[in-house]
Amino acid sequence: MKKLFLGILLFFSFHCFSQNEQLAAYYFEKGDFEKAKINYQELLDKVPQNRAYFLRIVECYQQLQQYDLAEKILETHWNKYHQAPILVALGYTFQLQKKENKAKAAYNQALEQIQKKPQEVYGVASAFESKVLLNYALKAYETATALQPNYNFNYQKALLYGQLGNTQMMVTTLLDEAYATPENADLIKSQLARFMADATESSFSDSVKKELILRVQKSQEVFWNRYLSWFYVQQKEFGKAFIQEKAIYKRLSGSLSAIVSLAQQAIEEQEEQTATEILEFVIQNTTDADVVLQADTYLIKIQIEKAQPQDLVAIGTALEALLVQHKVSPYSLPLQLIRAHFVTFNLKNPDLGKAILQQALALPLTEYEVAQVKMELADILLFEQKFNQALLYYSQIQLDLKNDAVAHEASLKAAKTSYFKTDFTWALKQFKELKAANTQLIANDALAYFLLLNDNLVADSTQTALKDFALGDYLVYQNRNDEAIVQFQSILQKYKGQEIEAITLLRLGTMYDKKASYDLALNQYQQILTQHSQGIYVDEALYFSAEIYAKKLTLPEKAKPLYEKIIFEHQDSIYFVEARKSFRQLRGDPNL
Repeated sequence: MKKLFLGILLFFSFHCFSQNEQLAAYYFEKGDFEKAKINYQELLDKVPQNRAYFLRIVECYQQLQQYDLAEKILETHWNKYHQAPILVALGYTFQLQKKENKAKAAYNQALEQIQKKPQEVYGVASAFESKVLLNYALKAYETATALQPNYNFNYQKALLYGQLGNTQMMVTTLLDEAYATPENADLIKSQLARFMADATESSFSDSVKKELILRVQKSQEVFWNRYLSWFYVQQKEFGKAFIQEKAIYKRLSGSLSAIVSLAQQAIEEQEEQTATEILEFVIQNTTDADVVLQADTYLIKIQIEKAQPQDLVAIGTALEALLVQHKVSPYSLPLQLIRAHFVTFNLKNPDLGKAILQQALALPLTEYEVAQVKMELADILLFEQKFNQALLYYSQIQLDLKNDAVAHEASLKAAKTSYFKTDFTWALKQFKELKAANTQLIANDALAYFLLLNDNLVADSTQTALKDFALGDYLVYQNRNDEAIVQFQSILQKYKGQEIEAITLLRLGTMYDKKASYDLALNQYQQILTQHSQGIYVDEALYFSAEIYAKKLTLPEKAKPLYEKIIFEHQDSIYFVEARKSFRQLRGDPNL
């Protein structure tokens, strides 16, 4: 019983102490420094050696301009505990009173403590940094490393150089540290990437680039080729990154995995021409069947993406030949899935698509691979308007891979299936739940459909316009794009001025964009901007228009004001980050 009583007493004591600490912090953040001081003093009385509470009391005195009291308690604390960071706080108190000589004397005394005890550098440098006394913080690190060469503060010093505006020293120090301690390479890369993204001009990235090129030219170390390749990838200059990766490969004759990964990144950024060049190099320089299969898979996907109607038969033949070459096995499953999708959605032969997938299901597949096959099978059943059968397969995936990203994708497709079959109430419920999905793409897609259904179910009790629109979306799903365009055009004529109009204009715009009818696409987006300027699709219309001007028509001066409008008027848009990057690139800051 005594132990139990003691435990309860300790628990409540700790709880009360924690509440007092939160209350003190609350007053301090609120700017009520008198109350904060009283509360921190009570905490310090219980834990006299707690430097954090003591320094907060000092800050309260400083904020209240009670400098004499601050000086007094700092000097008393220093005489009692000899903690070097106290000298920094004392110097700062002098500095606030414009007593520059006294401030410098206290700061130098803090540095002298490092000379006596190098381990004091951690507290002293941190204290200087907290007061934005960056040159003194730098001196603290330099003093310690002069005495103890095994101390390594290159990373901290580099960040200080950056804050002081010495870009060249920051870059040089970070790259030296990356080479000296490879285990910190990823940390340093992330820091460099952050500075490149946050910089308001291109000078920082220019410094990184020049320094890396210089090191590549002077050194035979492939470490610098890899770093320069990484830099070019950050800039989305995949062709230049490829030159570095080729140089590495020719010198080491090792794995091609980095080059294949580079091709994948180029594809994701829609740099298909560069990706094709990279993949062809891979195929020419390896006999590894798995690598060749991976490269062939990416290449055929690029061909399908760019295919014109007259190309489809040749691509179908090429796909069949690739599966003969690589054989039907679990290893070639991605290629089998691509072929099943292609023959269904491009060649309109769903029976062959299903036969390919049934053959795949007979292979010894993992649980995830089975889910992939079932997903494609469900997609084909949906293509055939076999909605209930499709839903059955999507449900199986959700049950087999609960809480997995693949299960969330199946849930989204199930919700779209309900939407296509015009079961809007059930679809709305599913989309509402998926808005909170962990995967951002799924969450964004679900939100878009939720808004479509929610707005139009309220505005159209008969659901007539929504049914017509769902049919248009279903035709898009089936890759019957010309018929979809006709359907959306008829909706604009039948429901002019109604709720469905804005989203229909948006859909038409994306359809025309896909067909490279850019003037028509821009016209749809402009109608949204003029006729639905208070609606929810304005940011999409601005962003898609800007992308056409910037990337399809090469008219940057027309794109810039559209990106800028998103930045200043639509900061909650999912396109905000990309719009800001694109705007800065067009403005002349290519490294943002």
